[in-house]
Amino acid sequence: MTGGYTGKILRINLTKKTIGTLDTEQYEEYGGGHGIGSAIFWDLAGNQMPFSAFDPRNVLTIMTGPFSGVIVPSAAGRCEVQGLGPQGYPVEWFTRSNFGGRFSTQLKYAGWDGIVVEGASDDPVWIQIIDDKVSFENARTLWGMDVMETQEEIWRRVHPGSKFGEWTDIGERYTTQKPAVLCIGQAGESLARIACLIHDAGNGAGQGGFGAVFGAKKLKAISVVGTGSVGIADPKSLMDARLWYRKFQYDVDNPKLEDPPDSFVFSPVNNSPADDNFLNKQPPFEPARAQACAGCAKACRQRLAGGISNESSCEDTIWAIGIQGSPKDRKVACDLVQQYGVNAFQMRPMLAYIEALHKKGLLGRGRKIQTDLPMELFGKVEFIQALLRKIANKEDIGEALSGGVARAAESWGRYKEDNDSGLLTLPNWGYYEHNDPRLEPEWGYGSILGERDINEHGISFAVHYMPGITFGSNTEPVLPAEKVVEILSSKVAPYTGNPFMFDYSEGPRGIYSDDRVKTIAWHRHYSRFWIQSALYCDWVWPLFFTPNVADMSGATPEGEPKFFNAVTGKKISFTDGVESGRKIWNIDRSIWVLQGRHRDMEVFTGYVYNVPTQSPYYLPVYENGKWSYSTCTGRVLDRSKFEEWKTKFYKFEGWNSDSGWPKRKTLEEIGLQTVADTLQARNRLG
Repeated sequence: MTGGYTGKILRINLTKKTIGTLDTEQYEEYGGGHGIGSAIFWDLAGNQMPFSAFDPRNVLTIMTGPFSGVIVPSAAGRCEVQGLGPQGYPVEWFTRSNFGGRFSTQLKYAGWDGIVVEGASDDPVWIQIIDDKVSFENARTLWGMDVMETQEEIWRRVHPGSKFGEWTDIGERYTTQKPAVLCIGQAGESLARIACLIHDAGNGAGQGGFGAVFGAKKLKAISVVGTGSVGIADPKSLMDARLWYRKFQYDVDNPKLEDPPDSFVFSPVNNSPADDNFLNKQPPFEPARAQACAGCAKACRQRLAGGISNESSCEDTIWAIGIQGSPKDRKVACDLVQQYGVNAFQMRPMLAYIEALHKKGLLGRGRKIQTDLPMELFGKVEFIQALLRKIANKEDIGEALSGGVARAAESWGRYKEDNDSGLLTLPNWGYYEHNDPRLEPEWGYGSILGERDINEHGISFAVHYMPGITFGSNTEPVLPAEKVVEILSSKVAPYTGNPFMFDYSEGPRGIYSDDRVKTIAWHRHYSRFWIQSALYCDWVWPLFFTPNVADMSGATPEGEPKFFNAVTGKKISFTDGVESGRKIWNIDRSIWVLQGRHRDMEVFTGYVYNVPTQSPYYLPVYENGKWSYSTCTGRVLDRSKFEEWKTKFYKFEGWNSDSGWPKRKTLEEIGLQTVADTLQARNRLG
């Protein structure tokens, strides 16, 4: 095997209680993570499609990447999860999620490139992995425990009597590491479609509903501790690359920019804990220190002295800002979501929707949408506790909400009406609006052409947060719009040299243009390989900009292949990775086609076309012969122009423009002959 891989993937069948292996080499061309997961899913389940996410035939993959456990910045700790996800609406699309922490590092140190879970157990089990020893363990007494209780109990069982930092005998070897545990809480056990997988205190595979897939398989947890290492093809080149990368990082001893305009902007810039957990920004301040996923140079999380809301960041904490009471109350609310194993990104739309329906007189005791939720406590931590308990137990209004906000609205007969009016903002596949599809096509188009909210920040950081004039501030932009699009267009191989790929106007070369087709294609292909398969962290990569070098130009596109080749010994270019991403993107597309995907389904909900944006949202536009930043207010997506744009995109990708299905010629050109054969046998070939 080349460097970065162990050579074997763990294959677990819960129905038969068997343990086997797959050879990584068979799938190594896909890089790791998502690519390998998609290829394995196709091989093991493609011919059986379609079926439900809760069907034992649903194959769940949990994959590392070649950088797991290696000193590659913002890449060593990521882990990719895939399978049919019950959260998707109206179809349980084949989907993905990923999480950080140390699980993938421990899995790699244990000698495994990933885990494939098939079938379903009759009784609750958890999987224990200690290096190459894998066993099925009885989880009856774990069933009913929350996420934190489950992990603590597994730590006690694997290392009985051990104390923090002590060396523990695990057979022939010793370790100071507690097992890395990926598990579910009560929400996953009850098959709540918004249940997630949680590792440690704040690392979660949130979107997709994979906690419910664990629950359907009666799988409470997977525990892993490894004492091995990861082979590196060219250690000197890796160290050289790591030293080269230092110039792009924030250096506390020699900061190039003392006061960054926004710590989100020049990622990675600022490692200050107070900047990265929104719940520690107001007095009384709590002592905290930076915390990072394994091997990460950014440390975007924090650990607080009080031990509450540790390791959570971004949406895991933002949703709770509206909680009334003390900062501690908000931290407690955040921990409750983690403990029950509920997707934090559903909390904001859920709370807003519940409140709106209550104010309309539609929801509450004795109302059309009957619930005994204590609405008089709305906005308090006690209300959150009551709501989460109902969701996890599927009782009262929790029965509907456990399926996610989209399915709840549908069950109440309000889905179309409320998405048309903008009372709900679920633009695609039942997922909450993350970045506005009326404003950022990469995010919106990418999500509707895919299967979930893409949650990929690279271009958004560059075109929106980069200017330093976000959130209505009056500060001067850090770089003029013309310079931003110039740098961006120099980094998006194989389509370099076209600044109009980043024109956010509605003009002839703007968001409905052929130029935008290339932007979306590049973004989908880049992300499928470099972010989701090689498993660079999307919070940092692609690194387009940084203030720590004179020209503010970041490490992309040089950095991605520099590290990849040093670790694996391969000699691929940046564009080779993008092309591999195109192949993975087409495998995913083919799986969705077998699930019933058609171009007619790839349509946003009504508010995207009907309700104009109101708040300023700065983006670069080319108007009147020059580049500038526009507030983009009053924007709606033009339905007919978007449909015309879709046709251009399908043709560019080599898909049938009437159906959106891949063509045989396209699939064969990228080495997917067997995929084409399966689609043809199902009369689904474009």
